[in-house]
Amino acid sequence: MFFSCQKYNLYIPCSSVPLCNPRCCIVMCQNPHAPNEQQPILRKHNSKSTAFLLHHLSHKDEDEHDSHEHHHHSHQLTPKSSDLQDPMPHEEKVKLLELSLVRKRTPQFPGSIYAQSPSDPDVGSSLPPLRTLFQSSALSDDDDDDDDEEEEMVMRALQIRRKVTEEVLKEAMRKGKFGITYTTNLVSRVPGFIDYIMIEAANLKRLQEYSHSTFNLRAKTVIDDSQVVPLIRWLKHNALSYPQIAKLILMSRGKLESIRNCVEWLKSVHVKGEYLGLSLLKGGENILQRSNEELDEIVLYLESNGVRREWMGYVMSRCPQLLSYSLEEVKNRAQFYFDMGLNEKDFGTMVFDYPKALGYFTLEVMNQKVNYLKEFGLQSNDVGRLLAFRPQLMGCSIEEQWKPLVKYLYYYGITRDGMRRMLTIKPMVFCTDLQMTIAPKVRFFQDIGVRDDAIGNMLVKFPTLLTYSLYKKIRPVVIFLMTKAGVSEKDIGKVVALGPELLGCSVVHKLEVNVKYFLSLGIRIKQLGEMIADFPMLLRYNIDVLCPKYSYLRKTMVRPLQDVIEFPRFFSYSLDGRIIPRHKVLVENQINIKLRYMLASSDEEFKKMVNSTIRKRQRFEPAVIKEGTTHLQSGIAGDITTPQTCTN
Repeated sequence: MFFSCQKYNLYIPCSSVPLCNPRCCIVMCQNPHAPNEQQPILRKHNSKSTAFLLHHLSHKDEDEHDSHEHHHHSHQLTPKSSDLQDPMPHEEKVKLLELSLVRKRTPQFPGSIYAQSPSDPDVGSSLPPLRTLFQSSALSDDDDDDDDEEEEMVMRALQIRRKVTEEVLKEAMRKGKFGITYTTNLVSRVPGFIDYIMIEAANLKRLQEYSHSTFNLRAKTVIDDSQVVPLIRWLKHNALSYPQIAKLILMSRGKLESIRNCVEWLKSVHVKGEYLGLSLLKGGENILQRSNEELDEIVLYLESNGVRREWMGYVMSRCPQLLSYSLEEVKNRAQFYFDMGLNEKDFGTMVFDYPKALGYFTLEVMNQKVNYLKEFGLQSNDVGRLLAFRPQLMGCSIEEQWKPLVKYLYYYGITRDGMRRMLTIKPMVFCTDLQMTIAPKVRFFQDIGVRDDAIGNMLVKFPTLLTYSLYKKIRPVVIFLMTKAGVSEKDIGKVVALGPELLGCSVVHKLEVNVKYFLSLGIRIKQLGEMIADFPMLLRYNIDVLCPKYSYLRKTMVRPLQDVIEFPRFFSYSLDGRIIPRHKVLVENQINIKLRYMLASSDEEFKKMVNSTIRKRQRFEPAVIKEGTTHLQSGIAGDITTPQTCTN
């Protein structure tokens, strides 16, 4: 074997140098300044061995101390190790580093100086010690450059070790029957967990049983003990994607048992199915660090304030943020609603109906929304009842939903009082999307002939209309009225404006049944359309209410069908409360008037009308009686004084 240096080439007998390798090697020493001698072939990959040999010989000469001259002569002939050291190129250091840290050895060609022997017990046994790559600072004049190079090599070593750890984790997941793509995507998102495995694997080397084990074995042991692969399988089974699983693993900070403990607690409060994983994921950063006792306190407090135990799983799964709050924070949020007049029953049903109203929004945002609702003229207790009935209002945005809606309604002439009525009757209107839901319905009403000034009155009268589906509810009713009920195109806008409640009726179970009933009475479809245009609510009454009234009209009052056609509002009056009593008054006084005058007036007006009719009849009857009596007396006198002639 040849050892090269910059100043000397040494020849040393094999017997004089103790070598680890029993194979004999020849080292030749020649003076580089000799003109006629052939220069040896330099082998740079043995330069470090040359430095070690010369360093060993120099120390041996110093220990003998044969003579000062001999020592001085030996010191002059023996160069410093720094002079003999041929610096290893950076590329070769990186290659050596990778060979020392890789998980599996790369096949080498025969004769390679780093080839692994079959008898080697370890992968790195045939490689030079790794620490030799980080000793350049003692052999170099420029310490700053060497420190930078050493730092770079350390960072390079960490990167390679991290890649090795990733490969070990991927192999464990592949054994767990995970696909290659899924494994690669998941492992790439858990760098913190990879570092945790590296640290724990390094700590295992301190134990006696792992002191001589490889890093791969120790990393595999850490992965198996953490049970991370079965945990990933369970989370995937509960519909969590790999980004969510990766986030959850990072949240655990290496304590994967905290995930299992939290899962068991969630099951104890009836959180089921895919909501187990989602509750862990959305429950906040500190949910995995909380004890079961802290979580139980929150559940007991909610249960004591109207939230039933069987509702708790639904509440926690829909608003897992509650799990991240302290008990004091939960009490403050509950007191916010109690101050507006909610009792325990209302509070419990509100939390069950919309759990986010309690735990999702900050107290500042909640106060802003309550104050905005008060601007419509509502008191604090009114807002409390409103939120108890429709807590989804707390999830609406003031700037993005409420203000644009208020501006839109104001354009159609709806005042603040009208908006308050809409908010009180149907608060869901203020939770409806303006552009996607409300505006298309208003445009439809305009298309069928409803005037803009009538749209505002129609919405205030029946705000529930805005919550109906345009294509499943409103349009089918309009089409039925125009095709089956006889309403003309020019009257359909009037019908909808006067009776928007019709748009909420079922076509099959209500409108079609009533139309068939009226047609069975002998009313033609065109006449029925005119009746509906005059009184749209005609189709909203039940058949059980219509039949007795019509029967009384025809059989007792002995009135024709034409009276109903001319006055369809007849069916809107109470049979026992108005129709029968007023009919008796007319019969007793021998008065016959139209249904419109009989029923449409108030009790006082009806009484005046009856008395006026009686007085007119009384003034007319004496004149008739007197005239009839005069004619009768003349006839009698004629019979007596003048004979009458009868003609056949």
